[in-house]
Amino acid sequence: MALLSIYSNEVCETNFLMKSDNHKNDIVLVVDDSADALSLIHDTLEDAHMDVLVALEGKQALTIAKRIRPDIILMDAIMPNMDGFEACKALKADPALANIPVIFMTGLNHTDDIVRGLEAGGVDYLTKPIQPNELIARMKVHLSNARLNNNAQFALDSMGQNLMTFSELGEIAWATPQTHALMAKARMTTVWRAEQLTLLVKNWLAHSPTEGNRLPLKNLEYPLTLKFIGMTEQGEALVKLEDGDRLTGAELLRQQLALTERESQVLHWIANGKTNREIAEILEMSPRTVNKHLEQIFPKLGVENRTSAAGVALRLQANAE
Repeated sequence: MALLSIYSNEVCETNFLMKSDNHKNDIVLVVDDSADALSLIHDTLEDAHMDVLVALEGKQALTIAKRIRPDIILMDAIMPNMDGFEACKALKADPALANIPVIFMTGLNHTDDIVRGLEAGGVDYLTKPIQPNELIARMKVHLSNARLNNNAQFALDSMGQNLMTFSELGEIAWATPQTHALMAKARMTTVWRAEQLTLLVKNWLAHSPTEGNRLPLKNLEYPLTLKFIGMTEQGEALVKLEDGDRLTGAELLRQQLALTERESQVLHWIANGKTNREIAEILEMSPRTVNKHLEQIFPKLGVENRTSAAGVALRLQANAE
């Protein structure tokens, strides 16, 4: 296996891209300005049946990663032009590259340097001299984790759900293709997202919204609403982008099932697993009144109990998604 120096050979890049279409080996981008370190790492990765790309500093690494997306990046910290810390931050800021795990390999062993590497977005930090067996073991763990994350994201992308995540600063971290399509439908420009959406979401998240809490988005050509789902393990807010012209919740049930406003509200909370007493508290009525509404709802839906009524509501809501 030849060491691939992509930044200096366009033909090599083209051949590698053609080869990679059906490639099964892991692709590793090694970023280091030390020839000795590159030689050792290359031999180690070659023995582990991995393909190697090489960059001598951060800017070259970014260029290569955009052209040929590696499965994992091994990053030195101190390099000319752009150091490893800045390069890692730039990678994590690019949605197309953000999920690539970055392992720092450097002679810097001070605690502050390790913290700096992890805060820049690195998943691991190894100090030189590198122990080959330890390096490969750690790489396998992070490659496995990355595949699991990518599979989960692919599953979400394929579900047709308008889901997205936000950082605590209100910046979009990830979104499904369906979400991007809906944002485009509303003419949500990059400028609007940067100047208005980010601030709106940041303030919304600062008040710790609960599950189901909604944030209407105004000043768009098409009405949209954000619905809070919960927090991810990465500390990001998982949110659903809702079509503002699409009926949801109790209003959907009212119009589609010919129910009164109160009946649709009761059925909505039944479908959300609430008891009569809980619904009474939410709607500020007595449990007996809730029960009377159910007695009217059952015949309208052609069902005999609350479980069947909830099933009707859930199926209707699912079809409206």
